[in-house]
Amino acid sequence: MAIEAAEIESLIRAEFPDAEIEVTDLAGDGNHYAATVVAEAFRGLNRVKQHQMVYAALKDKLQGSQGQLHALALTTKIPE
Repeated sequence: MAIEAAEIESLIRAEFPDAEIEVTDLAGDGNHYAATVVAEAFRGLNRVKQHQMVYAALKDKLQGSQGQLHALALTTKIPE
């Protein structure tokens, strides 16, 4: 089951409404994506915590072999 980039962005935006979000389909198969999320909510947090916050927003799509999202290369940043 594939997932659209727009759906991934929407799920992330629900948790980080003011974030800059860019989602790219890496393989053209709807299963392998890269996402960059720039959010003030990450300020003061280490990268592991930042990634955990984004993964929590996508939890239902990542779960087990039935998850729609197979792979996500994630980059998180705070605004400059």
